[in-house]
Amino acid sequence: MNLMRSKGKFVSNRDETVRLFKNPVLEYFSHIHPITPVVVYLPVAAYCLYLSYAAINPVNTAMFFVLGVIIWTIFEYSFHRWAFHYHPKSDTGKRIHFLVHGIHHDYPRDRTRLVMPLLVSAPLAILFYFIYQWSFGVYGFAVFGGFIIGYIAYDSIHFATHHMPMKGKIGKYLKEYHLRHHYNDEHTAYGVSNPLWDYVFSTVPPHIKEESRENSN
Repeated sequence: MNLMRSKGKFVSNRDETVRLFKNPVLEYFSHIHPITPVVVYLPVAAYCLYLSYAAINPVNTAMFFVLGVIIWTIFEYSFHRWAFHYHPKSDTGKRIHFLVHGIHHDYPRDRTRLVMPLLVSAPLAILFYFIYQWSFGVYGFAVFGGFIIGYIAYDSIHFATHHMPMKGKIGKYLKEYHLRHHYNDEHTAYGVSNPLWDYVFSTVPPHIKEESRENSN
């Protein structure tokens, strides 16, 4: 991929998108507006938290909500590292990988393919809903609500790192952190919404570690 750095910002000189499917219907559904996850899933999360609040006390709802958010962060890191960055050997596998994540690395400025299409995210959400209901029983509503909020935060932050200025210390840090993953070393910085599990599994970019040590001294 041809990349350049202009005025301290990483940019790509590739076209912003590429056609994936000859079929116009499939091509249409391969694009998604970045606000869609918020519009679709925020009411789902709110309703799950309402059901949890009605079934258990507020303290337990809050505790299991936080657990759901933590589970999301683990899923985000694991899925990004070991699924999105798996390198298949077969032509079919390479094609699937490109459709799922490779296109995002080749065309990181494509804003209509920056969040997961509903045709993919909705079945996954349903699957995880039943997993949490089976695993946690009545507490599953709060866990699933936290998981969904984590997903919304992930997609929102991911879009922001690519297309928004992200002012402030935390915003600038997350933007720089994720763009390092794209333009310097795709084998580090797998966390997008937060770097927690990168620190746990030692996949933090070397220069970030060095800066953290300098700031702590």
